[in-house]
Amino acid sequence: MNKLSELEYEVLGALYFVEPFNHILAECKATEPVVADVLKSLIQRKWVTPMKFDEQQQEYVRSFIYDSDNMRAFHYLITKDGLMEHNSK
Repeated sequence: MNKLSELEYEVLGALYFVEPFNHILAECKATEPVVADVLKSLIQRKWVTPMKFDEQQQEYVRSFIYDSDNMRAFHYLITKDGLMEHNSK
């Protein structure tokens, strides 16, 4: 089991619902580059998934690709593995 940093724990806690990048920034009170790096790391570990709004379905759907240079273009959601990790602390 990987030990979560305090910021990783906060980011995961902010993503129990689909949230935009701005919400994560406001919840975590860290600088944008730091939050973006943590979020990228959590995505890489499959604890967070990027989401895009599907106009046809009128709901957020999982995006299998995302632009790591434009984190604001996506919304994010904690995954089952991320929930388990977050709740184990």
